[in-house]
Amino acid sequence: MMTYNTFLIVGAAFSQMAAALHFSCMFWGANGFRLLGAGEPIVSLAAAGHWYPRLVAFAIGVLLSAWALYALSGARVIAPLPYARAVLTGITAIYLIRALAFPLIKPAFPGNSAAFWLISSSICLVIGLVHLIGLVQVWPQL
Repeated sequence: MMTYNTFLIVGAAFSQMAAALHFSCMFWGANGFRLLGAGEPIVSLAAAGHWYPRLVAFAIGVLLSAWALYALSGARVIAPLPYARAVLTGITAIYLIRALAFPLIKPAFPGNSAAFWLISSSICLVIGLVHLIGLVQVWPQL
């Protein structure tokens, strides 16, 4: 009987929800970027109809969707993807580093609100920990 890894399935769902939020900004425009805590430079560009915010939102959405697929692969919900162990390790590390290193990253994005940093870092920490638990559980099978 095939068993699925619940933690990686939840991690995939979280990544896909984050991807959906990024994709939605492409349609919500400036209000969507503002609602999700983007800095004023990005909000202003979006309000002016500039292509850059939409491209960034799209690229992040695609990346997060790929991460969701890798989590589903590691959970054995879909067929194994190449380099799953290395990729899932990298995904987990990126989520955890993003969560914990925000004080170092924050100066590069001065327009983002304090609430953005607190909320997004907390979300990344939860997603990273969920991935870590799932990854440890499936490590021998990868």
